[in-house]
Amino acid sequence: MKETDMGINMGLTDAQREAMAKAVTAVLADTYALYFKTHVYHWNVTGPRFHDLHALFETQYNELWMATDLIAERIRALDVVAPRSYAEMTEAAAIKSGGDATDANDMLRDLLKGHETVVATIRKALALASEHGDEATADVLTPRLTEHEKSAWMLRSTIG
Repeated sequence: MKETDMGINMGLTDAQREAMAKAVTAVLADTYALYFKTHVYHWNVTGPRFHDLHALFETQYNELWMATDLIAERIRALDVVAPRSYAEMTEAAAIKSGGDATDANDMLRDLLKGHETVVATIRKALALASEHGDEATADVLTPRLTEHEKSAWMLRSTIG
């Protein structure tokens, strides 16, 4: 998993950096899967709430897309290679990226479940960051946690 053999002096052992990178990779993979699913629903939503949901999904998938770069850069800062294929992303993700729902409320529920899954993944990574004293990773993930909790609230409120 480690990219180089040169000494890295970040206050974390090699094992801690690799463990953190694995935890952050899980966050990246879930974020990427949720990005894709949200984009699929943006394309395919229909019905009387089309305009509002189309716009909501667009806002959310754009935010998710921007987050993937920040998260992947944290993996690289830990001196570990970020996932290089869809297969690696799929293997690391708890969320399945396909968006199979066709009813608007089912789409909302599916996305809500996705955000709740990412929240759980982030909380696990934050616990590990605390255990290892990795404040830099916590600084990247804490705003992500806030964003996913906000998105989940918005989806819950939209379902009614």
